[in-house]
Amino acid sequence: MLAAVTLGSGIAILDGSIVNVALRAVGEDLGASLPQLQWVLGGYLLTLASLVLVAGALGDRHGRRRVYLVGVTWFMVASALCALAQDPAQLIAARVVQGVGAALLTPGALALIETSYAPEDRAPAIGTWAGVSGIAAAVGPFVGGLIVDVTTWRWIFAINVPLCVLVIVLARWSAPESRDEETQGRFDLVGSTLVVVSLGASTWALTTAADASAGALTVAWVVAAAATVAFLVRIRRVPHPLVPPHLFGSRVFSAANAMTLLVYGAFGAVLLFVVIQVQVTSGWSATASGLVSLPITVALMMFSSRAGALSARIGPRVPMTVGPMLCGAGTLGMVGVGEGTGWLGVLPGMVVFALGLALLVSPLTATVLAAVADRYAGLASGINNAVARTGSLLAVAALPALVGLSGTDYTDPVAFTEGYRRAMVICAVLLAAGGVISWFGLRPGPVGGSRDTPETVVDR
Repeated sequence: MLAAVTLGSGIAILDGSIVNVALRAVGEDLGASLPQLQWVLGGYLLTLASLVLVAGALGDRHGRRRVYLVGVTWFMVASALCALAQDPAQLIAARVVQGVGAALLTPGALALIETSYAPEDRAPAIGTWAGVSGIAAAVGPFVGGLIVDVTTWRWIFAINVPLCVLVIVLARWSAPESRDEETQGRFDLVGSTLVVVSLGASTWALTTAADASAGALTVAWVVAAAATVAFLVRIRRVPHPLVPPHLFGSRVFSAANAMTLLVYGAFGAVLLFVVIQVQVTSGWSATASGLVSLPITVALMMFSSRAGALSARIGPRVPMTVGPMLCGAGTLGMVGVGEGTGWLGVLPGMVVFALGLALLVSPLTATVLAAVADRYAGLASGINNAVARTGSLLAVAALPALVGLSGTDYTDPVAFTEGYRRAMVICAVLLAAGGVISWFGLRPGPVGGSRDTPETVVDR
């Protein structure tokens, strides 16, 4: 069961990062502009971020294994459509559909672990899941680069088909069904729609900021703001909302998700910008640029379970504070990457970044789940995944325009380097802010919600 859910969610996470290294090849093959390439990434993240909450609630209601298997099957079909795309519009549409499948399977994986294992066995199981998930995100650029150099970018999607078949077989054979037996009322379809509208409008505005008219941007931001406000009002007034607001009565739960937003937003942007920078400016091949993330893979394999054990002994506050700070320091160490940069110009900063990420991933996942009652396992997982993907989505959508990149700047070494350096500084600031939130949000003392203190979180 652990293999089935870990592999399935790993495939979905892998597809969030594997495309980074292939963007240049995709752009040249399909004649895509930078905004279109942003949507190849953003379209996937948009549906994943906006629907993962819905998927978590559906799993709690209708069966976590059932929704997980539907998601894996959906993802498999959409991957085949991505591999067959003939122009940017087709690829973007297929990626949007693929994100729906990823949203359906992602929260179910973690919820199945939380509800299937005895309390004393959950920490190592979650640590394994978190480590493999982090490895999947980190190894994506290397796998993508190898595929692009050896075959064609289309195989980064086609390879998902046999892997998904394997997950379906394993899950049907081994994963037990579970659901929230106390669920009442109708599913919150209106709340789900408001989430999609809010994220969709804000993503469009951020991605097209350099090219769209002021009137269109104003309308998009008004729609996004109105949908956000309506969602916040709705969850407080309806009896059975998509997101029960009492979950955020826990300071631990709220702080962990706030840190997730900043850290995962910066993480997605760092991998994107570094991989493109070493290809465009430093002249690396796709395979070599994919190896940039190798230290992350190694660090997560070696230290994720140890970080979980450390958090269990001393509490999550220190790992979740020091981890983002190390990531920020490593990001600043890569600001100088440019023309003629070799491995020694990238490796030290990436190693520090990797160690910080390995320190925070397992404690973060365990803390979020332990801060709520078991009956909300799917929803809590969905919320944290939605926050993580929203962070990556907004960072990928906003940073290029914010640092002055547009059009075909991803092929111009001089223009891209200027934007790259500004983006890395911004990411370092976001990571440091995540560490500050953890330090103050996870401090000992009464925190409200269903669990009382960070120490209680550790005990669970």
